Formats: sequence, structure tokens, C-alpha cells
Amino acid sequence: MITSSLARALLASVALLTASVLLAGCDTDQVSLATNAKANQPVPPKLLAAMVEKDMDLQSPILVRLFKQEAELEVWKQTRNGQFALLKTYPICRWSGDLGPKVREGDRQAPEGFYSINPSQMNPQSAYYLSFNTGYPNAFDKALGRSGSQLMVHGDCSSRGCYAMTDEQIAEIYSLGRESFFGGQKAFQLQAYPFKMTPVNMAKHRNNPNMPFWKMIKEGYDHFEVTRQEPKVDFCEKKYVFDAAKPADAKRDPVFDASAKCPAYVIPEDVASAVREKQARDEAEYAKLVSRGTPVARMNTGIDGGMNKIFAAKIPEGSTGLSEGAEGTTLQMLAMAKAPGTIPGHVNPPKPNLDAAAPAPQEEPVVAVSAPAATTRVAAAAPAEKSGGFFSNLGRKMGMGTADTTATTPPPPQATASLAPATTSTTPPSAASRLKAAVTRFVPGRDTAKDAPKPVVAAAKPAEPPKPDTRLAATRPALKPSVSDGAGEATQIMGAAPVVSSNSFESRFGAVK
Repeated sequence: MITSSLARALLASVALLTASVLLAGCDTDQVSLATNAKANQPVPPKLLAAMVEKDMDLQSPILVRLFKQEAELEVWKQTRNGQFALLKTYPICRWSGDLGPKVREGDRQAPEGFYSINPSQMNPQSAYYLSFNTGYPNAFDKALGRSGSQLMVHGDCSSRGCYAMTDEQIAEIYSLGRESFFGGQKAFQLQAYPFKMTPVNMAKHRNNPNMPFWKMIKEGYDHFEVTRQEPKVDFCEKKYVFDAAKPADAKRDPVFDASAKCPAYVIPEDVASAVREKQARDEAEYAKLVSRGTPVARMNTGIDGGMNKIFAAKIPEGSTGLSEGAEGTTLQMLAMAKAPGTIPGHVNPPKPNLDAAAPAPQEEPVVAVSAPAATTRVAAAAPAEKSGGFFSNLGRKMGMGTADTTATTPPPPQATASLAPATTSTTPPSAASRLKAAVTRFVPGRDTAKDAPKPVVAAAKPAEPPKPDTRLAATRPALKPSVSDGAGEATQIMGAAPVVSSNSFESRFGAVK
């Protein structure tokens, strides 16, 4: 009895201890970061060697920067001298939406701004291999009434408002974040920008309605550029405040509220002066670029997001979308380079939003194609009516006049689609050939049934109005094409390596839910 009671007491103690650990983990954000093999992958040896070369520790803090236009994700790591240095740049496989911040749920916008990533936002059980939540919306977004949820940086190269990497890339990035948390970092900063905040890019996008917001977050960009330290981020009066500190005569640190009036604060003079100097240089360069007539970037015409050119070069009919593209020859050269990870077969390259960009039905190209055909028919019919020669009258009596009227009309697309290339020519028969055919039919003793040109007899029927050219519509890319759809040789970029389709996450990792 005593033994069984003791056993039950021990089991109860273990259960209580386990429960307390789990609750403490939830309260302190110390959730498990490596619950499976995917999340527990070691940092690759090549990255470890780069850390040694750059005087970094494996578990030192990290900082992440994202750029839509360049389609790049940068991982910065703190060196032993306390400053951050760039460890590695990852090309982004896919991001969605437009240049500009996320405003509302469902707008497909990938967020822009400053966000904090703590251990609870790391998802080792992600449906997209591995992921971490960006933390959108932050206090600034909420103060403006912006909505959205589950905005991630994840694998699988598929985006609906997220920043999508390949599975291999997110495994590396996840491992770097995991080690920084193990080293004691409470949260790492995520800075998301429309582009690198250089004078050239600011000049190109000077007419964009998002420019006031971009100038505000550029302040934080400049703070990091001049200090190589993670800027402290606060919010007040519905704006960002960077590296704020209490005034010299204040007894306590200022308290910030994104929707309230800003408290009294100062920016350390060494940081403020360095930022002012940088901004003065940037503004002078910006003014020069504008005065020289730097072209303004064209606004989004319905294209959904972008992808890095290294990935676009690997996909048949791939496009960089709103990201920085490359000349065709450059993309062909990149097609021979090794991709930074596996590109899944279901990847959707950026394509125009046809629903938003398509003109009115009467302005569709298929209608414009049929118009010249009608004009040609009328022009070809007029001379036939005016001709009064013997052979011309003879041709009209045999139906040749009708054939002349319809011969120049392109046959309906449904008919030409099944014909061999040699029979699809729309060149009208010459007058001499028609005359020769007509005279030959009356040669005595000749079997005229063999010589009767079947197309001419068929063409003698009343001409029907031309049907819309569905071939043109069929060749128009779908809004969300799949690489596995029509991935034959005809759709391959010349010189591009064939893309091997991978299975979905459900089939690859069905055991992990």
C-alpha cells in the first residue's frame, strides 16, 4: 500500500512539474523551438565558417531586413565588437501584393515596417515546412486600424501576403533564429522595406502615394546604417520613433502609446548627428537625380508581387514581376546557375492581374483581330462586281465570284486549328489560277469531278460572321499558372534547366501535422 501510494504521489508530482514547465514556457515565450527534425537542423558548416571569418558567435543576436524590389532577405549578426554585420543575403522566392504597407485583411500585401520576433512566433510545425510570424499588425498598424493576421516568412515559395523562401532557405534562417534565442536574445528585429532606401530609389518612386510612410521608416533605416545597432522602436501620434531616450532632467523613461501624444524624449546626440549627416547627403543626391530628370517608376498595373531573378530564370515563362528584373540573356545565363533550394512544382510566378488590367470587352484584342478581316472582304468583293470580261462573267456563273469574296477571309479559328501548317495559308488564289481552273473544268473528255476544288465549293456558302479568335485567348497566361501545367519543352525558357516538380507538403511530411 505504501509503495503504491508513493508511486502515485511521484506520478502526480511529475505531472504537476510538467504542467508548470509548460505554463511557464507559455508565460515567458520560451516555447520549444526544435520539436522535430526540420526545426532541429544544425547551422550549415559554410555559415559557421562565415561566422568565424566575421568574428561572430553562433548564438549571438541576429537582425533581419527584407526588400521587396530587390527580392532579398538579409540576415545580420552581432559581432564580438557589439555591432551588426551582414552574414548572408537570401534571394526571396516569392512575395505578393504591391510596393507599400499592408492595410487590410485579404489585400495580399506583404507588410512593411519594423516588427519584433520572439520565440513564440517561431513555428516548427508549419504547414509551409518552417516559418515565423512577422508580428503584423504592430502598434503602429493597429493605431491606423489596419487588419491582417498570420503574415509569415516561410518556405514552399508560395505567397498570399507573406515572404516565401525555399524550404532549404527557411531551414537555415530558422536555425539562425533558434540559436540566437538559445544564446539569450529575447526577440530579433525584422525590418521590411519596399526597396533599399537609397537616393536613387527614393527619386524613382518620388510620386508614389506611400512616400510619406517610406520617409518615416527610412529614419529607422538610417539609424541602423550609421550605428550598425538594432534601433529601438517606439510609436506615438500614429508614427514611428527611433532610439528615443529620456531627457536629461527626467526621472523615468518616457511611456509611448501609438495613438496618444508623444511624451518628452530625446535622441542621443551622437546618433542624431550621424543620422542628420547621412540624410543631408541623401537629400543632396536626391535633388541632383530629380533635377537630371530621373524617370519615375511606373505604378503597379495589376502585377501581383515579385520574385528574385534567380528563381524567375528557373521557371518556364517566369517573371520577376515588381522585383528588379534582368535582360533575357541574363535570365538565360542565370538558368544555368544552381538555385538556392528546391523550387516546388506549384510555384506561381508573378503575373498581371487580368481581372484588374483587362480592358472593356469591346477593346479586347480578339475583336481588333477580326476587324481587318471584314475590311478585306469588302475590298476584295468590289473589283469582282465591276469586272465585265468574258472569263470574269464565266467565273461568277460558276460561283467563282463568291469564292473571291470569301477566299480572303481568314477561316474560323476552330477550322484552322486542326489543319496542317501547309493548309493554313490565308493567301487568296490569283485571278490566273482561278481562270485556269474554270477553263479546265470544261475540257471535253475530262473527269471534272476530280478537279473540282472542294474548298471553293464549300466557300460558296453564305459567309458567316467571323467568330472571336479563341486562340489568342487560349495563349494568354492564366492569373495563377502552375509550373506543372504545360511544363513541356514548348514552354521552357531557352537554355533553362528543366524544373523537377516536387510533391506537396502534405505528401512529403504527412506524418507531421
